[in-house]
Amino acid sequence: MKKIILSIAIFFALNMSTFSHVEHYKKYNYLEYELFRNNTSIGYHKYDFNRDGQKLSISSEVSFKITKLGVDLYKYFAKSEENYENGVFKSYSSKTKQNKKDRYVNIKVDLDGKNLIIDGSSFKGKANKDFIVGTWWNHEIIKAEAQISGISGRIIEQKVTFIGKEEIKIGDKIYNTMRFNFKSSDETLPDNKKLNTDIWYEEDTYLWVKAAFDKRGYWEYRIKKVN
Repeated sequence: MKKIILSIAIFFALNMSTFSHVEHYKKYNYLEYELFRNNTSIGYHKYDFNRDGQKLSISSEVSFKITKLGVDLYKYFAKSEENYENGVFKSYSSKTKQNKKDRYVNIKVDLDGKNLIIDGSSFKGKANKDFIVGTWWNHEIIKAEAQISGISGRIIEQKVTFIGKEEIKIGDKIYNTMRFNFKSSDETLPDNKKLNTDIWYEEDTYLWVKAAFDKRGYWEYRIKKVN
């Protein structure tokens, strides 16, 4: 336990400056992840990074379906757009179709720049400007006291634990990664609302490499393509 606590302290001391803005990702134009459930490929998650001077817009698309005996049991499709200027968050919007259910969220910064204004299918109201949208690509999420659901706007207070460094292989490439566990701070939440996800970021680049969680099956996001 003491070693884990010490490693976390050293990690933040050495890397705090790198978590200050999204410009750390300026070399990336496209990220694509393959989504697996119980080790079967079921879909994808794609990010396009578009730049115009000091403005950065990240467009995202997620699509997957679960089938059994040729019948579609569950279908999911979502599109979102995340906007930054000079490395500072400005807005986020998404629309999601879960089977026949529509969900959405729109997030912007208020005029004073002190709060986030959320209009979502699960939450409407103000939130701390230091909360971060749970889109996972941005490693800055490990610092946040809470993340905002990119599907519905629900605020999820979180506890982040640095598990340790791991070498993982995806396809033909080996990644030296740092593994973090994200867990809901509120233990009274029903199980279907609790966050419990492991995220792996590449040690040198902070590129999101993999995600894994258990929820009616074992799910993994694995990086597939980087440009």
